[in-house]
Amino acid sequence: MAYLALPKTALVAAVALGLGSASAVMAQTPTVNVVTDPSFVPFEMMDADTGEMIGFDMDIINEVAERAGFDVNLTTMEFNGIIPAVQTGNQEIAIAGVTITEERAEIVDFSDPYYDSGLRIIVRADNDSVETIDDLAGMNIATKIGSTSYDYLTEKFGDDAEITPYPGTSDMYMALLGRNVDAAFYDAPNVAYFSQTRGEGRTKVVGPLYEGQQYGIVFHKGSDWVEPTNEALEAMRDDGTYAEIYEKWFGEAPNEE
Repeated sequence: MAYLALPKTALVAAVALGLGSASAVMAQTPTVNVVTDPSFVPFEMMDADTGEMIGFDMDIINEVAERAGFDVNLTTMEFNGIIPAVQTGNQEIAIAGVTITEERAEIVDFSDPYYDSGLRIIVRADNDSVETIDDLAGMNIATKIGSTSYDYLTEKFGDDAEITPYPGTSDMYMALLGRNVDAAFYDAPNVAYFSQTRGEGRTKVVGPLYEGQQYGIVFHKGSDWVEPTNEALEAMRDDGTYAEIYEKWFGEAPNEE
């Protein structure tokens, strides 16, 4: 078989064109810096076997990323550093069970709500003196640094209770089990998860749901990813993907009206 030799200039041009096309294809999917809290189970937690972050939020952001058209470069940090990291632009997106509040919305942008939550009380199983939030007056209450539960407690009690903020939820629950605090007050799904797993038989959740809240995905102000994310979340609800992820982590279908 005879081969047709290309002029050197034509060959170089062809190679350059091929490389340029490959680069263009590779550049089609941008990588976005996403930050989360490594200890908010079952929303985000480290898989001891794989060393990867798993959880409800992780499944949500990965599905959103696929639909919105970006790859996730995931970073973890303590919760109280997440909003500042996004606000300053060090991180583009955050997903960590972040409650949408007016104060936070002044410095970052939020997606549409993707989870309905609230705050609950958890005490040791042998504590029969606490039934409502008012019963916590004069007690030592654990919560998490930078959380809306901390804000709620300080506004509710002021100096009428000893409020102890912890950097992580595991520290908070260990303080409760170790009798260093009388109760813990935090996001309802996390409280329920602990009570049903590591705290089973040793703790109980009491009282009603306080301060109904909604979680949102966080973006720096003016981010171009807000609208594609909202579109992805809506599509996930419409085609049942959201319900599948929800049931995977919470054992029941979401209550959506």
